[in-house]
Amino acid sequence: MTDDKDVLRDVWFGRIPTCFTLYQDEITEREADPYYLLLPRISYLTLVTDKVKKHFQKVMRQEEVSEIWFEYEGTPLKWHYPIGLLFDLHASNTALPWSITVHFKNFPEKDLLHCHSKDVIEAHFMACIKEADALKHKSQVINEMQKKDHKQLWMGLQNDKFEQFWAINRKLMEYPPEDNGFRYIPFRIYQATTERPFIQKLFRPIASGGQLHTLGDLLKDVCPSAITTEGGDRRFLMHCTRCSVFPQNLSLR
Repeated sequence: MTDDKDVLRDVWFGRIPTCFTLYQDEITEREADPYYLLLPRISYLTLVTDKVKKHFQKVMRQEEVSEIWFEYEGTPLKWHYPIGLLFDLHASNTALPWSITVHFKNFPEKDLLHCHSKDVIEAHFMACIKEADALKHKSQVINEMQKKDHKQLWMGLQNDKFEQFWAINRKLMEYPPEDNGFRYIPFRIYQATTERPFIQKLFRPIASGGQLHTLGDLLKDVCPSAITTEGGDRRFLMHCTRCSVFPQNLSLR
């Protein structure tokens, strides 16, 4: 995978055209124009929307401004889910641009985690990397890295620098030839129609008989109802999060 640079680059630079509008009940000093942005699928809303926040704060009364949060058609958008995953879960059947509503009041405590700074995003980012490497390499690769390597991964994501990120990320994607693959495949299956956040299970890339497992094998083992459901089609959307540094995210609709 580390040699498929054109594919990796295409995944990295995937964008979603998005229109941000201010919630109609927010108190403003003048009318707020929409704000348009190309959102990177692999990043987080709270990491790439500083310009959106500044745009709408210009028309807001400062005493009315608190923590920003986003929703789509009444559903609060979880900032700790990658943007591409959020789109696939909630809006993949809609016309572009994706219409997101911006709020500065009435934070939905029961639905969203607070994100007061980019340090919170970085902590979540590193926790996901460590989780994935524990499954792939027993945490050996991430533990052998220096703190500056961790920081370079984070800065590569934050600044949208493909080369900077992949200079370190490639180490997390390698394995000894004799192993024929990772210990386990880090993945999560998200379903838009259930209250369960996601499905996650240990799954080896190679069967006991030596044959390579496929995506279909994984789904049959982890989520058989998705394969055998009668009376309707089921659609799978794969979101390649950080090119598999994180658990691979699949949304099921």
